[in-house]
Amino acid sequence: MTQPRPFEKLGKSNHGWLNANFHFSFAEYRNPDRVHWGALRVWNNDRIAPNTGFPPHPHRDMEIVTYVIRGAITHQDHLGNQGRTEAGQIQVMSAGNGIQHAEYNRESAETELFQIWILPNKQGVPARWETVQFPAEARSGKLVPLASGRGHDGAIPLYADGALFAGTLKAGQTIRQKLDGKPAYLVPARGKVEVRGVDGEPVIANARDGVAVADQDEIELTALEDAEIVLVETDRLN
Repeated sequence: MTQPRPFEKLGKSNHGWLNANFHFSFAEYRNPDRVHWGALRVWNNDRIAPNTGFPPHPHRDMEIVTYVIRGAITHQDHLGNQGRTEAGQIQVMSAGNGIQHAEYNRESAETELFQIWILPNKQGVPARWETVQFPAEARSGKLVPLASGRGHDGAIPLYADGALFAGTLKAGQTIRQKLDGKPAYLVPARGKVEVRGVDGEPVIANARDGVAVADQDEIELTALEDAEIVLVETDRLN
């Protein structure tokens, strides 16, 4: 199954400084059919105005991955971690036994990002934060694991049964992604792609559309325009 989740049908919330779109139930958006996808719990597409952001707030027992599409996000937390993550890069926060953090757009222009929450496979782990500058050229023409609980070399580790992949395709390029029947969810950060499973009709996804995939050994992705793709693959929940 490959199921489209068009951007215009996502949950919406606009606070002026924050324009948020929710692929899954979050905050005031409640949709019983969109609570999680495997262990993937949250996928928010946030646009944050310059010199604004999220003041200090707590989290526990959640793996939180932030993928910056444009601009940059600045993080600081009660453990003393602080850093700036730029477009095309990610930061990973294991909320674990509790963390208080803040995130701000310190830039002169709007920042856009995906914030992705994955349910952990271990409770109460020591809270941590990490960001890595992955070379953009290494993701050309393929999906590369940037964060993983599956032991992928070079990826930021996750306390979760899953992995986040990202990559760029030129218009006309086709790649295949092995899933071995595991739930997956993908969103083009930009561009347009065709997603084809081993059965059923292909799905066309424009920038910011979601595609939920289940029970597929692999999927085929074809870029209809130059595209940047983010994909999360997880195990099913028991």
